[in-house]
Amino acid sequence: MYITIEKSNLSKTLSHLYRIVEKKSTIPVLSNIKIDAGDNLKFTSANLDLDIVEITEGTIKEKGATTIPAHILYDIVRKLPEGEIELKTSTDNSKVVIKAGNSEFTLPSLPVDDFPIMNSISMPFKFTLACDDLIKLIDKTKFAVSTEETRYFLNGIFLHTFEKDGKDYLRSVATDGHRLARQDIISPEGAKGMPGIIIPRKVVTELRALLDDTSSDIQIELNEVKIKFSFSNTTLTSKLIDGKFPDYEKVIPTSNDKAMEVDCKLFAEAVDRVSSVSYEKSKAIKMKLSKSKLTLLASTPDSGSAFEDLEVVYDNENMEIGFNSKYLLDIASQIEGKFMKFMISDSSSPAIITELDDESVIYVLMPMRI
Repeated sequence: MYITIEKSNLSKTLSHLYRIVEKKSTIPVLSNIKIDAGDNLKFTSANLDLDIVEITEGTIKEKGATTIPAHILYDIVRKLPEGEIELKTSTDNSKVVIKAGNSEFTLPSLPVDDFPIMNSISMPFKFTLACDDLIKLIDKTKFAVSTEETRYFLNGIFLHTFEKDGKDYLRSVATDGHRLARQDIISPEGAKGMPGIIIPRKVVTELRALLDDTSSDIQIELNEVKIKFSFSNTTLTSKLIDGKFPDYEKVIPTSNDKAMEVDCKLFAEAVDRVSSVSYEKSKAIKMKLSKSKLTLLASTPDSGSAFEDLEVVYDNENMEIGFNSKYLLDIASQIEGKFMKFMISDSSSPAIITELDDESVIYVLMPMRI
């Protein structure tokens, strides 16, 4: 194999691929990136759960394939000056020589045949999403994904379809047991009847990073165990979480009758200020509601106390309820409109939080004892 490629192209491709590569893997070849120079120039990175394939522009002088240590290659390329980079394999394919300007590097290679390939089993469900719609499904929910490995079935975003009022919808849901986020969009053609799937947290993170560099529609293919995202010159294929997502509808209250509307930006800024004196671990903050007024309070024996009043739309009985301030800020950061709305029942029941002018997304937040 002998190729030449502009640093800008190689650097961009490697930045998309190297993050999923383990520096020290029990399978040595998985620490490498695979380069295929055939009809086009294709780069592949993989671990045991997902792979990313990207076709990039370059000149193929001699066809062939090789694998190169991913993190070392990325480190070399990002330090090289702008311009053309040559990559050429040795006669026995055991090494790759990299040349750029006056610099030359020789890296070890491992056999291409050892590089794993995601089994291309049938994926009967195929549909297309606008990039912005997929970003919405991810961004509005991913912050609520659990990081507790023992509850592995919560370690991802649950994606499924449903029907309401004669219309089909595609829904993403995430929860960590303390908060829940749910986003709906109109279901694309081809998604109806798809199985409910759980996309792993790491896949969500890598996919979301890739979406920053495209505006193309996203082609999605899936079955009960795998999912594939294809867009521009990039394909990400991943295993799905093998588990049953809980019946989340049971934790969404239906009888919360006390409504409060508040300016989202002013609310988030006040929560951030008052929580400065709360305990670092719990970040507890109390919300005290009275007619047209919300008082935020926090106090600790060591750090002191703080309160701040906000003008709100509220015309119900006085009440107090406590929340984790970090969770409040996470939710507020996803509200795109000017106002957010709280629907509350009592101090010990979960609250529903929505954007005032957008019913497609809701958040459920468990209260805290303060």
